[in-house]
Amino acid sequence: MTRLIKIALSPLLLSWEWGSTASSAIAFSPPASTTSRPAPRGASIIARASSSSPSSFNDGDVVVGHAGGRRALLSSSAAWAAAVFGCGLPAIANAAIATVAPADYAAVARDIAAIIRGDPNKGPTLVRLAWHSSGTYDRMAKDGGSGGGTIRFKEELAHGGNAGLQKTAVTWLEAVKRKYGKSISYADLYTLAGVVAIKELGGPTIPWSSGRVDAIDPSAVTPDGRLPNADVGPPGYDPTDAAHLRAIFNRMGFGDREIVALSGAHALGRCHTTASGYDGPWTPTPTTFNNLYFSFLKQVDWTKRDWSGPFQYEDGSKKFMMLPTDLALIKDSKFKKYVDVYAKDQAKFFADFSKAFNKLEELGTSNLKATEWA
Repeated sequence: MTRLIKIALSPLLLSWEWGSTASSAIAFSPPASTTSRPAPRGASIIARASSSSPSSFNDGDVVVGHAGGRRALLSSSAAWAAAVFGCGLPAIANAAIATVAPADYAAVARDIAAIIRGDPNKGPTLVRLAWHSSGTYDRMAKDGGSGGGTIRFKEELAHGGNAGLQKTAVTWLEAVKRKYGKSISYADLYTLAGVVAIKELGGPTIPWSSGRVDAIDPSAVTPDGRLPNADVGPPGYDPTDAAHLRAIFNRMGFGDREIVALSGAHALGRCHTTASGYDGPWTPTPTTFNNLYFSFLKQVDWTKRDWSGPFQYEDGSKKFMMLPTDLALIKDSKFKKYVDVYAKDQAKFFADFSKAFNKLEELGTSNLKATEWA
């Protein structure tokens, strides 16, 4: 044991990397996180964090600045040895050790807002990223949800419901992540992007909390099939579509009112044949968050579109569309009563949506901190 401790403390035997080149910063996990990480092998500790896996270390890792010199390195070695070998070592004074500070979330929000202001059509896709990163939660299995930021992994991006997100929203936010580095997790970044987008597009200011810690590898990715489908059972609406919505949302802990409120996000954006296979916007204001989705559902005579794509509905002008699970909201009487409320009262819709979306984004998380961002 003495020999091992001496090895751990010897700066001459330590090899550190950051990305592909040497760096003046050394990052390693604090003792509280050692159980979730592979232990260093032998006397060589290599901390890797490349652009392809920027979340190799969770927020709260210890960073030792170059200015600390030999004493800082010795102190970091002592902390590492204490964590790995379970032994207490004398503290080394004046070591330049600091915990990574959290980001200025209001500044991050402004940078996200700038993306949307530059191209409002990006806003709905950022909402979709936040929604899909959160909507995998299973309250019985207690896995999934936004907590690990797992939607950044190719394994989850390959899920059918996430088609197109890798080349759009995930890519758009990379510059923001690079700017703020380890001070914000991907999980926090993606969920923050959702509430910022809703506000920028005219919707409510939704409460948001920080503190999500990124999963370190794709083993935390949940199975495909946890997001709502556009159509199940026979083509077009039938009662199985309403049952499907309840099965998906009840699994996360949502009731009928919340299901209808969250469906109101379809006020934004449009379907693309290159992503979902469906085509067209739900409303004439796809970059404005409002209650028009519910008004359209009620007032328009929706008929089957005659085309070579999957079953979808269209209005008389052939400019707008609805999916079979959209029609479930007015065909099912228990859903429809909430559609009626939101179609008449946008303020009520905003209030209920805000509560439901906040709940959605916090599924599968723990130890979050309410954070001012707007």
